[in-house]
Amino acid sequence: MTRTTIISQALLLTFALGGSGAARADDVPTLNVDPVCRGIAQQAASPGERGGPDLVFSQCVESEQTVRQQLAGEWSTFKPAEKASCIGSERSALPSYTGLISCLEMARDVRQLNK
Repeated sequence: MTRTTIISQALLLTFALGGSGAARADDVPTLNVDPVCRGIAQQAASPGERGGPDLVFSQCVESEQTVRQQLAGEWSTFKPAEKASCIGSERSALPSYTGLISCLEMARDVRQLNK
């Protein structure tokens, strides 16, 4: 795959994951974490119990935004191919920054071990 193809695929995947039209290949993608957080909230205790699904949902979204900030700090340490591959993996699942950063960190660690 050429670098241009990888970057093009990464941009397309970013848009598919809810990215804005102004996204660049060097930017952390903007993911719609609402579906994954709603799923987590549905697994929470009944609404009458302490906090319930609404609180779990808001905590999940807050946690995902914290992970996105961490990812932004590490973004430049990942290779374009790693970014494209992991963004593609997130497309096949419910997207989350937690899943994306885990994928990227594993890819980076494997690359460093192979040196």
